[in-house]
Amino acid sequence: MAGLQQTNSEKILLSWVRQSTRNYPQVNVINFTSSWSDGLAFNALLHSHRPDLFDWNAVVSQHSPVQRLDHAFNVAKQHLGIEKLLDPEDVATACPDKKSILMYVTSLFQVLPQQVTMEAIREVEMLPRHSRVTKEEHIQVHHQERFSQEVSYFTFLFLSCCSKVVVSLTYPISL
Repeated sequence: MAGLQQTNSEKILLSWVRQSTRNYPQVNVINFTSSWSDGLAFNALLHSHRPDLFDWNAVVSQHSPVQRLDHAFNVAKQHLGIEKLLDPEDVATACPDKKSILMYVTSLFQVLPQQVTMEAIREVEMLPRHSRVTKEEHIQVHHQERFSQEVSYFTFLFLSCCSKVVVSLTYPISL
């Protein structure tokens, strides 16, 4: 579970996102996975810094998360020069890849105004612990740990069998 804890960089980035999207009631970013899957967070982040680029209400009224994600990625490419590093279909899932989201949000952080208040950082640190690690992330780690244990067990069995075969080939049983 230690690998799921937020680094200081993640806390600052999450603080910046929350501070930037505070005036968008449809958006509540609490992590770098499921909070981004509907496309609203990406669009709110862009709109909060560059409201001249698009009509927020038009984006909110789009029915599909894939459409909203595609919109955000196209705006970022055309107006900010950020490559489309993510496919909307890969993000519009229950638990998109955390590292991919972090990489893309970091790209936005590098080109948009970066002021983060201490209040915003304290707010992130006060988020309930369970919201920092989503249920999907917890399940994913549990499955990875279980898979690792199973692989270790089967490796042990395999090596045990191999050593018996090697021993029997090296030292033939005398009759």
